[in-house]
Amino acid sequence: MYTGLKFESGIFFTVASLRERKKAETRQRIADVATSMFVERGFDGVTVAEIAEAADVSKVTVFNYFPRKEDILLDRLPQAHELLTRAIRERDAGEPPMHALRRLFVGLAKQGHPLGGFQDSFPSFWRTVLDSAALRARAREAVEELEAHLAGLLADIDPHPRLTAALVIAAFRTVYAETASRMLAGATADEVTTDHIAAVDHAFDTLAGGLK
Repeated sequence: MYTGLKFESGIFFTVASLRERKKAETRQRIADVATSMFVERGFDGVTVAEIAEAADVSKVTVFNYFPRKEDILLDRLPQAHELLTRAIRERDAGEPPMHALRRLFVGLAKQGHPLGGFQDSFPSFWRTVLDSAALRARAREAVEELEAHLAGLLADIDPHPRLTAALVIAAFRTVYAETASRMLAGATADEVTTDHIAAVDHAFDTLAGGLK
C-alpha cells in the first residue's frame, strides 16, 4: 500500500514536471516567433492575432502567457527578477548584498547574457524597442518594477532599501545604456565587453563609499 502511494506520487510529480516544461516551451515559442516578427516589421506592425497564428496557438493562449503585447518582446523580465532574488538570497553567509549584486552584473556581462551582457545580434532588438513608444514606456516601467523588487529583497538587511535599490539600478542602467550606445554606433560585443565590466566595477566602487 505504501509503495503504491509512493509510485502514484512519483507519477503526479512527473506529470506536473512535463506540464510545466510544455508550458515553458510554449511561452518560449511565442516569444521567439514574436521577436522575429517585431524585428522584421516593427512592434506596431505586428498584431497579437498574427503572432498567435505564426506560433500555432490561440490569441487567448498568447495573453495567458503575456498580459500585454509589450511583454512578449520583453519576455525575460521575470528572469531578471529571479536573478536579483537569487543573488541576494543565495549569497554567501556574511557577504554584503552589494558584493553579490556586483558579481551578478559582472557575470552577466561575461556570459553575454541578454539581461546584462552583449552579443552582436542585440542591436536589432534594441532598435525595435527604441522605435516603439509603447515599448519604451514598458521598459521604463520594467526598470521601476526591478527597483521595487530589489528594495523588497533588501528590506530586512539594509536600513535604506529603497535608496540602495534606486542607486544600484540607476547605476547599472546608466552603464548598460552607455555600452549599448557604443554597439548601436557600430562597435562589436568583443570591443565593448571589457570596458563595460570595468564600468560596472567603477560604478560599484563609487557606490561602495556610502553603501555597505
